[in-house]
Formats: sequence, C-alpha cells, structure tokens
Amino acid sequence: MSDGTISQDEIDALLSGVDMGGLSSGSSSSSNIDTATLEKFAGGLKDKCAGNLNSMTGASFEAGAPVVEALNRDQLLSKLPEMVVAVTADFNAGLKGDHLLILSPEFAQKITGLINKEDNAELDDMALSVIGEFVSTHSGAEITDLSKIAGLAANPPEAVHVPKAMVRIPQGTFALFSYPYTLDGEAFTLWEAVSSEVAEGMAKALGGGTPDPAPAMGGGALNAADMASMANLAGGQPQMGGFQQQPMMGGMGMPQMGGFQQQPMMGGMGMPQMGGFQQPMMGMNTPSVQSLQYPSLSGGPMGVPSGEQGNIGLIMDVNMEMTVELGRTKKQIKEILGMGEGTIIELDKLAGEPVDILVNHKPIAKGEVVVIDENFGVRVTEILSPMERVSDLR
Repeated sequence: MSDGTISQDEIDALLSGVDMGGLSSGSSSSSNIDTATLEKFAGGLKDKCAGNLNSMTGASFEAGAPVVEALNRDQLLSKLPEMVVAVTADFNAGLKGDHLLILSPEFAQKITGLINKEDNAELDDMALSVIGEFVSTHSGAEITDLSKIAGLAANPPEAVHVPKAMVRIPQGTFALFSYPYTLDGEAFTLWEAVSSEVAEGMAKALGGGTPDPAPAMGGGALNAADMASMANLAGGQPQMGGFQQQPMMGGMGMPQMGGFQQQPMMGGMGMPQMGGFQQPMMGMNTPSVQSLQYPSLSGGPMGVPSGEQGNIGLIMDVNMEMTVELGRTKKQIKEILGMGEGTIIELDKLAGEPVDILVNHKPIAKGEVVVIDENFGVRVTEILSPMERVSDLR
C-alpha cells in the first residue's frame, strides 16, 4: 500500500475483523484434507503441465515430484519470498472456494522473457497477462483430470505483483501444492493453494477424501464400565448382597431392596419406592434448554450491522483509485505484439452503452460519458446493489 490506497477486500476485512496483513492469523483449524490422494493426483499432472509450459516458452523445463501439504497462512508465508506474483483463478462450478497460484518474481520473469524473447522482462501488465495464460493452461489440465465434477470451469485468472502479505490467502487450514521446476540447473516452484472445501471436493472426485467419523455413544469411546452396564441391560441379572434384579419388559431389571421395589415409569425409567415415597434415580436432572438468539443483520448500510458502522470512520480519509472502463476485449499474444499505430481495437461494449465505474478495480456503478470544459467526465446513472458488488469479489 505504498500509495496509501487499500482494496475493497481490505475494507470489508476491516469491517468484519479479518486479518489482511502480515499479522499472525492464529492457530489453524482442524482439517481432514486427504493429502495422499491429492499428491497422487498432482504427480499424474506434473508432466502434462511441464509439457504445456515448454510448448508456450520453447524451453525444456523439467518437472519434479510435487508435494501436497495441509498448511495455514503463517506457514505458507514462511515459504514465500517477500514479493510474489499471485494469480487468483477460482473455480466457478462444482468446486466452491479459493484457488490461488503463486510464483516468485524470478520464475514469472523467466516465463515472460522466454515467451516474449527478451531478457530481464519487466513484470508489467503484459507480463502479468502472460502469467495468467500460463495459469490457465495449468487449471485446464486439472479440470480435464477432474472430469467427474460436472460443469467444472475456472474464472479468468487475475495476476498481481505484490508483497506476499497482500495476497488473499485461503482462511484456516488449506491444501498447498508445490510443483518444482528446473531449467538449466535453475530451480523454481509453482505454489498452488486451495481452500479446504475445494481440496475435499477434489479428493472425493478422485475417489478419496476423509470419511466422516462415526458418532460414539456418550460423545466418546466406550470404556469397560460402559460395556458392563450394557451387558447388564441386555439381560444380565447380577445378585448384589442378597438383592436380586428382577426382569422387566424389554429385558430391563428392577432391584428389590428389603421389600422396596423399583416401580416402572414412562419410557421404561424406574424410581425406587421406600416407605411409600418415590425417590428419583441419580443422573436424572432435567437440563435447562434455551433457544439460540441470532443478532440482526439488518439496519446498517450495505448489510453492515448497526454496531459496526462506527468502524468505517477510521478509513474515511484513505485515498482509493477510481477509474472508468469503456470496455474490454481479449487478444492473443501474437496479436498484441503485432499492434502498431493506427490499429483499431474492437471492445465488448456497444455504442451508447453505459460505462463501468470502478473503485480499486472493483465495479460499483455505471454511467454515461460527458464533456466538462474540454475534460471528460462521467454522469452516474446506476449504483450497483450490494449483492452485485459482493458477488463480484468472490
């Protein structure tokens, strides 16, 4: 944040209390990620991915054996260099959750330089677009091998060159794939982080996954005393000091003690009678049950609870970049390299169609272009709903 600006994701994090910086994220949550199945999947994928990379660059990268680990944010940050090239390519169907790929700047420069045939390539927008194409080939190879997941696809990759603390890393415990590559004795690594939900979905599609543990009686394992009690209930009639347990309906017993007999109650539970008085059995205290009250989520702007509205005052003086987007298009690298003066680029917007207004590259409104004293301006014609803005962040 060298220019003093922060992203919409960071604003949302400030309002919800989520850590977005290099601060400790605390202990990781328990996870049942099937790393063995995912590592076998990655091992079958490595040669295909290396072949795609070599086809793009014309080089001879060699792929090593990939490793899959279950990590948290702090553990991943300890593996990364200070600056990274991070690419977000979330799956848009079948697998819901974070899908992040990370390269060192040196690895990204090597790939870009080989494709563009230049030394010491700068990591500018064109270079990040090249890295996005490389990530698309990697995701495409994964989707092919995960064909059991119907309709699986990946969102267009978004690549950024930022400090590692600014990367949107999956929350809690997640699966980290480490793909090692070597070229002319120089070693590189492609890291791929997927949230626990995505990892579990991938493992199940591959025939693995961790089964849900069967619930144990009483919330824990049965000990010897529990087993003995169950044996007694199943029909055993032990005699204790002259008192004999008499059979009841369903095999349940009632001990007779000095003429006092335990009488049955509703549900088969018994209460011993002593001198005409009924005494409840031990352990029959009725628990106090209360309904759970959820806090109201309405009352504040954009769905922020009214108690949180004061927090936004802390960031009111922060500068944010506002841009107007006339339209977009996609071109192959060879078409981009072949552009020159006079080239006409056709955009995906129709003439007269509203332009998009973005804050930190996130759309918030639409408008029409106007001229104000020889300068261009935009008149706001539509504000996107909070739901549309939130869905764009996913």
